[in-house]
Amino acid sequence: MNDITRARALLAAVGKPIGIEPMPHTAATLQFSPYQTFSRDEWAHLREDTPMTLVPRELEQLSGVIEELSVEEVEQIYLPLSRLLNLYVAAAQELDAVTARFLGRKNGKVPFIIGVAGSVAVGKSTTARVLKALLARWPDHPSVDLVTTDGFLFPNEELERRGLMNRKGFPESFDTARLLNFLGEVKSGRDRAEAPVYSHFHYDVLPGQAVVVERPDILIVEGLNVLQPARLPRDGMAIPFVSDFFDFSIYIDAEPHVIERWYVERFMRLRATAFRDPGAYFHRYASLSPEEANARALEIWHTINRVNLDENILPTRQRARLILRKGDTHRIESVALRKV
Repeated sequence: MNDITRARALLAAVGKPIGIEPMPHTAATLQFSPYQTFSRDEWAHLREDTPMTLVPRELEQLSGVIEELSVEEVEQIYLPLSRLLNLYVAAAQELDAVTARFLGRKNGKVPFIIGVAGSVAVGKSTTARVLKALLARWPDHPSVDLVTTDGFLFPNEELERRGLMNRKGFPESFDTARLLNFLGEVKSGRDRAEAPVYSHFHYDVLPGQAVVVERPDILIVEGLNVLQPARLPRDGMAIPFVSDFFDFSIYIDAEPHVIERWYVERFMRLRATAFRDPGAYFHRYASLSPEEANARALEIWHTINRVNLDENILPTRQRARLILRKGDTHRIESVALRKV
C-alpha cells in the first residue's frame, strides 16, 4: 500500500459514520443533522479493547472543584474518545509524512491540536486534563501538552484601561493576535513556543512567566471562545480563526440553568477554601454570609457569564467536531460526533 492509499484508508476509518440516529434538527427547513448521536451505552461500546490506564488516585487529582471523576465515566466516555482521537492522530501523522515527502522535508512532524470549548463551570478543564492523561499513554504520541487560553487574556491593568474588567472572558478581553501567533508557531513545527500563564488565585496574568511547549505530539487548547469565528472582511484578507489551527474540537454542553447551579456551587466551595487566603483576589467574598455570597454569585453569573454564554459561546457549539452533553450531575448522557 503506497503513502496516499494508506492515508486515505486511515481517514476513511476515522471518518466512517458509526452512530445510530442523527441529532434532531432545530431549524424547520433543515432536513438532516451534521451529527450522529450516541447514547451513553452506545458510545461506551465503542471503547472495544482500549485499556483503562488511570488508577483511582489519578482520578482524584484530575477531578474538578465540584466534579468528581468516576472510573465509570472514564471507561464509558473518555476511553472511547481517546480511542477515536488516537485514530485521528494516526491519520494526521500519516498525512504529514506524505506532505513531508512531497515537499522534500526530512522531518514532517506537526503537533495535532485539540480544542476544548464550553461555558464557565461546565467542566472544560476536567475534560482537558483527563484527555491529556489518557492520550499520553498511547505509544504513538506520548508527548501531550495542555494550554488554557486564560493566559492570553489581557492583564487586568490593560482591561481596566480599556474598560473591560466586567467583560473579562468575552472575546474582546483576549489578546487574540498573541494567541494566533502562538498557535502558528506550534503548528509550523517550531521547536519551542511560549504561552503566558494565568493565575485564578490572583485573577490575572502572571508577568514574566510562561508555559513552554516544545513540539509535542498533541497539544490540547482549552478555553471559552476557541470555536468562535472572526468577522469576515469584504476584501477577503481575514486573519485565521483560532479554530483554524485545530485538528479536532470538543464542546462541553449542558443546560444553562444547570451550569448556573454548578457555577454557584463552585463559587460557594471556593469561598470556603481558596478565597479565605488574604492574598486571593476574591478574598473579600470570604467574609460574606452564605446568603450574600449566593446572591453575589448569581449576580456575576447573570450579568457576565450567562451573557457571554448566550452571545459568544453557545452559538459556537455546532462548530465542534464532537459534543459531550452533560446531565445535571456532571454525568455525560450523550455524545454527538460530526459526520459532515
